[in-house]
Formats: sequence, C-alpha cells, structure tokens
Amino acid sequence: MPRYKLTIEYDGTPFVGWQIQAEGTSVQGALAQAVTRLTGEQVAVHGAGRTDAGVHATGQVAHVELSRDWRPDTVRDALNAHLRPHPIAVLSAERAADDFHARFSATGRRYVYRIIARRPDLALERNRAWRVLRPLDVAGMAEGAARLVGRHDFTTFRAVGCQAASPLKTLDRLEVEEVALEGPGMEIRVHAAARSFLHHQVRSMVGTLVKVGEGAWTPDDVTAALEAKDRTRCGPMAPSAGLYLAEVTY
Repeated sequence: MPRYKLTIEYDGTPFVGWQIQAEGTSVQGALAQAVTRLTGEQVAVHGAGRTDAGVHATGQVAHVELSRDWRPDTVRDALNAHLRPHPIAVLSAERAADDFHARFSATGRRYVYRIIARRPDLALERNRAWRVLRPLDVAGMAEGAARLVGRHDFTTFRAVGCQAASPLKTLDRLEVEEVALEGPGMEIRVHAAARSFLHHQVRSMVGTLVKVGEGAWTPDDVTAALEAKDRTRCGPMAPSAGLYLAEVTY
C-alpha cells in the first residue's frame, strides 16, 4: 500500500491534543476523518510527536497508508478541503518508503516557545504566546539554558505521569533569543532540539528559565534543580499556548 508523509501545521487551541481521546476533538482524529472522507477507508494516522492540548505545530509530521496510488499534491489539496473548518493545514504530502515511520524514523525534534513580556493583554497573539508582565533578563535566561544542554537525568523537568522508560535524555540545543516585536514589550523565543523529549520537558524548562529572567533564580539555581532529580525542584510549568513543534528531522 502506498505510504504518504504529511507535513502539517495547526493551531492547537481548540484541540484536546494530537492524540485521539475518549472525548473532544484531536488533531489526529480530524486528520483520520479527512482521510476517510477522501478515500472511504478507515486508516491510522501516525504522528511524530504527541503534542498536548493547546500546543501548536508548524512542522508536525505524520504518515498514512492508502490503498490507491494518489498523486501527492492531490492528497495534500483534498485533505485540506476535508479538514475545513479545523485550523489544520497539510503543508505537503510526499510518497515515502514502505519502512518510513513518522515517529520511529525521526532523528530529531525541534520546538520553539514564545514569550511576550508586556503589561497589556494579548489580543492578536492570545493563545499563541505566554504573556508575562515584566521585561525578562534574556542574558541570564541564556546562561541558565546552557546549564541544561547535554546528556542528563531530566527527572526534575519530567511530568509525573511521563511514560518514557528512562529520564536520561540528550538535549542538543536550548537557546534563548529576543526578537523584534511591533508595539510595546519584548518577545523572547526559546529554541529546544533533541532526538526526543520527556513529557512536559520543554514547558518545564521554559518555566524554570522564566524564573531566572524574572530575577527570582540564578543560573546556579537551574543547575541545582537539574542535579536534584526531583520534580518538586522545578520552576512552574509554562502554559501550553506558547509551545510549537517546529520541525522533525529524518
């Protein structure tokens, strides 16, 4: 059966997350329904990452197997037509090798977290970024982020219900940058890259770095939290709305 690799973007605000749940609309479920409307088949949609409720994607990857050898551009355009009005777009569809798997073939994942520091509420960026009220110390956050790069036991930054077999992960990149923002305030983006992440790891690390940015913690406190291997030593977890699955590499 022909296998197709799909690159997808979505606004995670109205969804219970990527994965199909007993109740509520999921991104995976909406895609599966779109495939059924196109082909009449009930097929499994396999994703590269199980994003939580409210988390967005600009580069999620999935694969599906179809019984008919459709043209990739036809698959892309037809799925997008059947996905409306969901805020999901199939950016590209391409034929993939029979052994390609969106999740297990991946060699890396990159996330971006957006923070906007300003007093006024967010209007256009509501549910797209985490609003904090005061300017943040970007240099301090960057130094704290550097303490987390490498192979570590990330128990402190792991969700209590995380199902990963081990808390050991290699964090290839954790960088903090300030980007130009039209209007008042400042925007900070945190870039995280690794082969894979623990559940809530990125949001937990970002919440901890914001503590540094606010001046409540020092970079040494980040190191101490990491070395404690204790979830209670983590900073507050950042909201889901600022997180984006930006890229999956193969």
